[in-house]
Amino acid sequence: MADLSTCLPLTRESAIEAHKAIKPLIHLTPVMSSATLNKMASTPKAGGVNPAKPVIRLWFKCENLQRIGAFKARGAFYAIEKLKQDPTWLEGGGMQNGVVGFSSGNHSQALALAARESGVPAYIVMPDIVRPNKIEATKGYGAEVVLCGRFEREIAASRIVTEKGARLVPPFDHPDIILGQASVGLELQEQVKVDAIIAPCSGGGLLSGVALSCEGTGIRVFGAEPEFEGADDVRRGFLAGKRITEVKTSTIADGLMGTVGVHTWGVIYERKLVSAMYAVTEEEILEATKLILERMKLVVEPSAAVPLAVALYNEEFRRMVEEEAGEAGWDIGIVLSGGNVSIEGLANLFAAK
Repeated sequence: MADLSTCLPLTRESAIEAHKAIKPLIHLTPVMSSATLNKMASTPKAGGVNPAKPVIRLWFKCENLQRIGAFKARGAFYAIEKLKQDPTWLEGGGMQNGVVGFSSGNHSQALALAARESGVPAYIVMPDIVRPNKIEATKGYGAEVVLCGRFEREIAASRIVTEKGARLVPPFDHPDIILGQASVGLELQEQVKVDAIIAPCSGGGLLSGVALSCEGTGIRVFGAEPEFEGADDVRRGFLAGKRITEVKTSTIADGLMGTVGVHTWGVIYERKLVSAMYAVTEEEILEATKLILERMKLVVEPSAAVPLAVALYNEEFRRMVEEEAGEAGWDIGIVLSGGNVSIEGLANLFAAK
């Protein structure tokens, strides 16, 4: 990545500058709504004792329709653009030596695409247990894929840095990545007037970026996580007052199994730019995924459905909206973070129900 000393400060103004740099390279993804889901979100949950009665209007930012099928393209493109502005990297042969990333998910494809479009070699380290379709997709964007053991990705990436002279581009915990992801929130604000935004959180690049994009606007930002096997590390970190550094979970929202980074935690918690974190069950995530597929006709991965699950099923969140928004209700942005799931994956997901 670009040297931290050359990075723009983590502010809304910097996010606007980052967006300008990547606008020609990314899709302006649509914002969609659903009368059916609005009605569901505004209907008290059946079977509860004195259930919350919020008035909620949902606006879906469809990053599943972004290049490579996920928001990750934004951060990857901005990271490459910043490297191309770094004289030290250029003079050291950076354009020829390339970049390296480690990811089993959307960052691998995003970095491969961004590097290819700038004529930069990309080396992507992936665990040897990753699904073949993900490996082929990453290769399809022109990257050289290096397979390794599940817990050896960072070691393998470091080896490539040493041997090839390639520059490491991390998946989330770097200012350039955060500022690139912030463009999601900036676009959403330009497309529709919202009172709040819910974004999913794993390493925190997307959530911290959205939070920066809303700084000083009055728009509330909330994070959404799976609760299964302690996957809600940021929510638990809020309660404990410190960053949690280890999570082992097998949640169906497999894009949200990571732990929040140092830079992202600083934006999310220490600067108090995220109002609160909420978690949902596996069943709620599955049901939200099904609703998006069937009602909105959109293909999303389970991780992308977690914010909707919060709006529909998390009683603590719903009570908060009822109390703070009153009869006027809230317009809430829902970030559909990605749609990289295979037909086989969806079939297995719902067959197991």
